[in-house]
Amino acid sequence: MEEMAMINWELLLPIILIQFVLMVIALIDIFKAKETRGPKGLWIVIVIVVNFFGPIAYFIFGRKK
Repeated sequence: MEEMAMINWELLLPIILIQFVLMVIALIDIFKAKETRGPKGLWIVIVIVVNFFGPIAYFIFGRKK
């Protein structure tokens, strides 16, 4: 339990919030998009599993516009 007390939540919380917002926005965009570069199911898995870099990868490589 000492490890949890040593975590600086003031620094970690904004990173967690940014990651969560990116993930939600990417998932909404995937579901609204008619087509993506690659299968939608794969992008959903990547966005959820790869956390911070998954949504960024989707916005760079997965969107078809």
